[in-house]
Amino acid sequence: MTQTLARLITVVFLLVAVSVAVAAQEPASRVWRIGFLGPGSSSSGDPRIEALRRGLRELGYAEGRNLALEFRWAEGNAERLPVLAAELAKVKVDAIVTQGTQATDAARRAVTNIPIVFAVAGDPVGTGLVTSLARPGGNVTGLTDIAPEIAGKRLGLLREAAPRITRIAVLWNPANPSAAPQMKDTATIARSLGLTVRSLELKDVSQLEGVFAAAVQAHAQAVIVLSDGALYGRRAQIAQLAAKHRLLCVAWTPEFADSGCLMTYGANVVELHRRAAMFVDKILKGASAEGLPVEQPTNFELVLNLKTAKALGLRIPPTVLGRADRVIE
Repeated sequence: MTQTLARLITVVFLLVAVSVAVAAQEPASRVWRIGFLGPGSSSSGDPRIEALRRGLRELGYAEGRNLALEFRWAEGNAERLPVLAAELAKVKVDAIVTQGTQATDAARRAVTNIPIVFAVAGDPVGTGLVTSLARPGGNVTGLTDIAPEIAGKRLGLLREAAPRITRIAVLWNPANPSAAPQMKDTATIARSLGLTVRSLELKDVSQLEGVFAAAVQAHAQAVIVLSDGALYGRRAQIAQLAAKHRLLCVAWTPEFADSGCLMTYGANVVELHRRAAMFVDKILKGASAEGLPVEQPTNFELVLNLKTAKALGLRIPPTVLGRADRVIE
């Protein structure tokens, strides 16, 4: 009886061990395929893509083991986005991560049965990407970099840094549905501060030199760059043109200051991409996009480029320097 019981216990232990081993191997055998749709180019998106990859690694996903990433870039041509979104649907990705309102809208129109996570988008409710921030509905959710107070804070910081400024130009992409509300807010607040505003509409990023020439013709002293994926991809050229024409350049994300713009204030877009991995992970584990609330930014960064300030002959006041999260010297 004792030997029979011992054999039975041994068999049970072996069965349990085999079951545990099989269960442990199952997740590793599944390769999740994640699509990525961006309005810019692979070179322009490197900091953000690395942040997304880092976020996925932190959650246990590794390319070549249990993760495959499918990238599609519009190279600054928004008209390509619907075709690229359809391509991602054809390769049967498990989820799609998007950059910006235009890419998200293109993906939303192309697919209804694949979850979509926007790593960054402006005013997702106003542009129709989601029904509400708390209950997105449909197959789309993600993170937004827009908050009501950003335009006022950005302009206030510019006035503190350069109190003699009286004329500004605002660079924005009218093809981006989230840009028009940003332009309206920026212009309204700027005029309330006594600033003259020149709107620089740019649908084609290859025409940047022309719009900067228009800013100079309008006697602008500074250029405000509004949030847009295609403009992000041209941040180095924007910084160079601003320096060439001696314009104070203010943008929304730190990579512009790293490229040579004077100042940036806004949500950290790179960090938003890292956090997008959390949305992807929840969806792959069974959560539905419609039930995952859109995340709004709570932390905003001020980055100053003192090298640029020095080249422009501008002395940044200690009151502004003291509030900087990062200073480039």
